[in-house]
Amino acid sequence: MPCWSATETVAADDPRLTTRLVPGPNAVRVVLDPRRRLTSERHLFNDGQAETLLCCDRARIRPDERGCGQAELIGVPCVSEGLDLDALLSVLAGRGLHRIFIEGGGATVSRFLAAGRLSRLQIAVAPLVIGSGRPGVRLPPTERLADALRPATRLFRMGPDVLYDFDLSADPFAAVPEPSAGAASGPELSRIR
Repeated sequence: MPCWSATETVAADDPRLTTRLVPGPNAVRVVLDPRRRLTSERHLFNDGQAETLLCCDRARIRPDERGCGQAELIGVPCVSEGLDLDALLSVLAGRGLHRIFIEGGGATVSRFLAAGRLSRLQIAVAPLVIGSGRPGVRLPPTERLADALRPATRLFRMGPDVLYDFDLSADPFAAVPEPSAGAASGPELSRIR
């Protein structure tokens, strides 16, 4: 399963996008950079830890150009919001990459969510008040709460943090009851159906 990241995340964090703290192989790393702003100096383009694909607007790749550091360049058509997601997913599927973990910012995740291309969405909440910053998930406003996205959800405690694991593979607009006051104990606190 490839691990996916976007330009802003790579530019801000210079992440490794490798498997750590658990045994297992590193995933194929897929970086989205529609306007081709990232340079070959980024760690993940040169560490040789995993196959790395840099996906950008195909018009920004010179005919003689093959890579960025050790990363392979993949040209994809662009639409007004960025890379054409259907074309991108088709290219990746052609390489045998059919499941993708998106480790990206709100804009990237929001595009996939709005396009109905996510089967799961995980959001971690920490007990911190940090003020305003970059927005998370961005979707058009919902006029009525009855029309809000209400997927089946599992909650996991991670120390003081809570992870919300939303199952988007089922009907995302199905009404679900609120969790009961006596939630289950252990790592899985409750399951909302």
